[in-house]
This record gives sequence, C-alpha cells and structure tokens, in this order.
Amino acid sequence: MFRKNARKRCALFAILVCLYGIPSWQPAAAQVSDSQPDSIHGSVINSITHEPVGHALVYSPDSRFATMTDSDGHFEFTFPKTPAETAPGGSVQPGVMPAGMDRPSMLVARKPGFLDNRGEQLAQLSSSSEVILTLVPEALMVGHVSVSRGEPGERVQVELYRRQVQEGGPHWIHAGSVTARSNGEFRFAELPAGSYKLLTRELLDRDPLTFDPRGQLFGYPPVYYPAATDFAAAGIIQLAAGKTFQPDLSLVRQPYYRVRVPVASVPPGVGMMVVVSVQGHRGPGFALGYNHQDQAIEGMLPSGNYSLEASTYGQVAASGVLNITVQGGPLEGPRMVLVQNAQIRVNVREEFTSAQENPETVGGTNSNRGGSLLRVRNLNLRLQPADDFGEERGALLAESPKDHSLVLTNVQPGHYWVRFDSSRGYVASASCGTVDLLHHPLPVPLGGSTPPIEVTMRDDNAEISGTVEEMASLKRNENSGSFGDGSTVVSGYAPYSSGAHIYFVPLDGAGQFREAWVAADGNFTSPPLAPGSYRVLAFDRTIDELEYHNSEGMRAYDAKGVLVRVVAGQKERVQVHLIKTGDS
Repeated sequence: MFRKNARKRCALFAILVCLYGIPSWQPAAAQVSDSQPDSIHGSVINSITHEPVGHALVYSPDSRFATMTDSDGHFEFTFPKTPAETAPGGSVQPGVMPAGMDRPSMLVARKPGFLDNRGEQLAQLSSSSEVILTLVPEALMVGHVSVSRGEPGERVQVELYRRQVQEGGPHWIHAGSVTARSNGEFRFAELPAGSYKLLTRELLDRDPLTFDPRGQLFGYPPVYYPAATDFAAAGIIQLAAGKTFQPDLSLVRQPYYRVRVPVASVPPGVGMMVVVSVQGHRGPGFALGYNHQDQAIEGMLPSGNYSLEASTYGQVAASGVLNITVQGGPLEGPRMVLVQNAQIRVNVREEFTSAQENPETVGGTNSNRGGSLLRVRNLNLRLQPADDFGEERGALLAESPKDHSLVLTNVQPGHYWVRFDSSRGYVASASCGTVDLLHHPLPVPLGGSTPPIEVTMRDDNAEISGTVEEMASLKRNENSGSFGDGSTVVSGYAPYSSGAHIYFVPLDGAGQFREAWVAADGNFTSPPLAPGSYRVLAFDRTIDELEYHNSEGMRAYDAKGVLVRVVAGQKERVQVHLIKTGDS
C-alpha cells in the first residue's frame, strides 16, 4: 500500500511539473548563519476574494527552489542550519556558498486560471514572518459568432484590442486573435482586468453551394461589438478580474465589389503597406493589398466610404492618401500619387548657466563659437501618434551630413505628440511655427513643408525631494514585525522594499511630467523639473495606466498627494502618504 501511494504521489508531482512548465531545480548548498531563518513559510491567496489558493506552484525565479501549496494555500521551505565555514582571514572557503545564497531572494506563485504575479522580494526575512503571495484571477471572454442565416460563423477571425495608457494617453493595443470553432464559439483567456474592444475580420463567402466565381461575390464585413460600423464607434467592454464576459456577434452577408487604385511614383520592387479606414476613422477591420506588377492597390470591399493610406519602406519613403466611395459596383479608382515623407529640421538652443557647457545653438548659427554648427548632446525626441489607434511610424532623429544639424526624417503625414528626453536640464519651450508642442500635437501635412521645431533647454531647474511617510515609519520600526495597520511584515521593507514610485504630475501649462523611484528608507528626489505646479503622488508600484494627460482621469487623485509649486532653481522638500494600488 505504501509503495502504491508513493507511486501515485510521484506521478502527481510529475504531472504538475509538466503542467506548470517549471525548469528542473536542485537543492542549494547549506550555508546559513545563526541570524538567518531555517524556514520560509507563507500562503498564496486570491487577490480578489482573499481566499487561499490550493495546489499553486511557489518557486524562485532562478529555479533552485519549488514547492506546492496545500489545500489551504500554505507552503513552507525548510533549510538545514549549519555554522558558516570561513577560511583564515575571514573569506569564505572555496566551494562553500556565502551566507544568504542558499535560500531564495524572491518567490513567485503560479496556477492555471490566474495571471502571473510579480513576486515578493525576501530581504531581511525573519523566521516568524509569513510571506503572502497574491494571485489575480484571469478574466475570460467566451462568445459566439453567427451569420445572417443563423448558422454558426465557422472560420471567422475574431480580434480583441485592449486599452492601454502609453506616456499618459490611451491607446488601443492588439490583445489577441482567435478563429471561431465549427460551432461558432470563440474564447479569450488569461486576460487582465481592463477595457476592451471586440471585432471580426471580414470574410468572403465561398460556400460551395452558393459560390459563383463568375457571378456576384458576397462576404461578411467586420462587425464591431455590439453592432457598430467602425472601430471608433465600437462599444467598450469592461472586464473585471475573475469574471467572464459572453458576447454574441452576428455577421451580415453583403455584396463585395472589386477595387483597383493605380499608384504613381513607386520605385520597382519597393514594399508598400496599405491601411483601409472606414469613413476616415482609423482602425482594424478591412484590408486591401498591393500588386507590385501592376503597381496598383487591389482587393474587394462592400459599398461604403473609405480612406486609403499607402506608405513605402526604405530610406527614401513616401506616403499617399486617397478617399474612395464604393457604390454598388466595381471601382477603378483615381490614381494615388505618393509624396516623399517629410523632413523636419530641429533647432535646439541650450541656455545653460552652469560651467559644464556654454550655451549653443544646434541646427543654426552659434554666435559664441564662431558660427560653427554643433550637434546637441543632451536631448532626444521622438514622435507619438496623437490618435488612440496610432502606431509608431518610423520617424528618426538624425544628423544632416551637409551641415551637422538635427533632422527628423521619414515623417509620415499625421498628428504627433513630440516627446522629449533630456539628460541635462529641461525643455523650457518647444514650438513649430505657431504650435506649442509642449501642449499641442505637431501637424504634418501630406506633401507640404513643415517649419523647423524650435527647442529651448535650460538648467535652472527646480527639485522636489521628500519622504514617503509609511515607508519611513516602517524603516524605523522594521523589527516590530507589523505595520501600524496590523498587517504582517513580509520582508524588511515589504511590501514597499522595491517598486514604490513617485509621480510629479503638472497642474499648469509650465510643468512637465516626471517620475522617480523611492529608496527603501522612503526618501526620494525628483529628476530636473521645469518650474511650475505639481501634484506629487506616491504609489506602492509603478502605475502604467496613469493618464496624466487626461484632466478628467486625474480627478480621482484630487484629494491625494501633495500640491507643490516651484520656481527656477528652487529646492522643495515634502512628506507624502503612500497610495496602495488597491485604494487608488
């Protein structure tokens, strides 16, 4: 009986290892000082219900330690306790692992049906401390696709997009694609909580019972959940952790017509990307291709109004835009003419007052250096599409070989936020013609000239430093074993020993958004700040979804953080309270 049960336990463990996909682990060499714990124990809980998670895998990222939680969510690692062996002079003997290296410095929990967690740092852990690992339950989207005759939408491609915040603004990012099964069902798993949009890709009807290649062709245009005509008008699906959303999509069969648009000024053998937008609203769904041999954009579309955007690849890239209308028949469209992408000169003036460097003009004449043209060494800039479905378009900041000035090359038509990264000082002003680039997007017309971007940099920056009160108090009482609210200390500075973050959110037109890490003792110092008013917010982790460019979205923090106004050269010190992400 004992051997039979042992075989069962070994088989179960082998199945779990295969299921979780962990690498092999081996026991670490014992080298423990008297001050170190001889065990690490804790629990894995559901972050939403706070219930224990049984039979979860707990392991170290270096794969040296691994175990399973019991049915009550508990786990424990035990270590042999031996005296430290040292060579003469105090050095560790060869082949003996230094104290602290024979136990994990981080633990991670995993289980199917939950999202991977970030792990807990285990610094200065005492044997009485209990490690609490949380797992966030996955959200699911399980739906059904049907066609106009009520039949299941077999082979229909279903796509999912998730709303993500990038540099303070929302963007829709592709989150997955699946093909509906023969019964029309589809499933998206392992989804984090958030906002989503759902659509189907267009599908030509090639049913052998009805398809006639010489007759009228039919197809199923994209459906944007719940029943919108384009991606911009699609409904937003709010998914909560641990919840399942069940959408139904119904496709409508429509006539499809051949579309052919000749393209001029395309070099032979050059690749081309074609984007089809419905009624001028950029987004996924429809598609056309490029015929290299005939130099034409070709494909099929149902009746409607469309905007075609074409762009070539290479060092001398070009773009073209054309609006077309399909009205119940084939379209031999007007010719699209490609125009070389814009090049925008960047003039940077450094009004630095410190002795490190003298003021200089980049991309123009420097009166302090005999009229020589110098390349900037303290600034980089990039273009981010202003629309919420935009993607990086390949613009590059380069040095002109003619006069060593800075030039943005290969800029496609559109509207862009100009993002600045400075290694010294701050950007005091940035403009293009009459457009203030610190607060408005840069317009780039098709085929038109764009004025130079004028940037002024200064180093009379302000500074905000301070302390996160909860972390400083924890440092002062780290040996007490608990926080002021009675929660358990997971590690010496846990749960804020790593990842705590400070954000400096501008409240007026003068300031610029910056961020900084918080030291383990709760102290922080800002990067160089432009003079202005700021809301200083401290979180227990980085907040990727902070929409600091959205005044409405930031109203949730009106009663949180500290308001600070700084002028040029001012250094201000503040105390802020930590915002736990569950409370933000």
